[in-house]
Amino acid sequence: MPETRLTDADIDAKLAELGLALPVAAAPVAAYVPVVVAGGLAHVSGQLPFIDGKLVTGRLGEDVSLDEGYAAARACGLMILAQLKAALGSLERVERVVKLGAFVSSSATFTDQPKVANGASELMAALFGEAGKHARSAVGVPVLPLGAAVEVDAIVLVSGVAVRGA
Repeated sequence: MPETRLTDADIDAKLAELGLALPVAAAPVAAYVPVVVAGGLAHVSGQLPFIDGKLVTGRLGEDVSLDEGYAAARACGLMILAQLKAALGSLERVERVVKLGAFVSSSATFTDQPKVANGASELMAALFGEAGKHARSAVGVPVLPLGAAVEVDAIVLVSGVAVRGA
């Protein structure tokens, strides 16, 4: 039996239960748009982790702990949702999270990128249930834009075709 689609109020309530809230969607830092919808899929550009308005910077395996990396990936997930809501007008249009790509700024000896990426993955599953379970990549990289510790992008199946501001 298919799950009932969530309302924005349902999502806000689930976020509140987790002690979280959607941030304001961040403006792009270069020549790209945050979200492009094509063929019923929303492609969300890589989002950086902002916690309490501050960018989480550093490298896993050096000056960022696994727990801090997990929280940073979760913050990226929140920003993905904020970007989707800004572009689509409502998160009610989300039908399924198809794929997340997690990039983790890591030392050469750090190998727990999947555990870091779980911060975003577990957020999507907590909010959308089965529809939040997705395919994923989790890779280590030597550096990310602005010195960010983590960056996550997404592909999301959405209903309807209208997109605001695109």
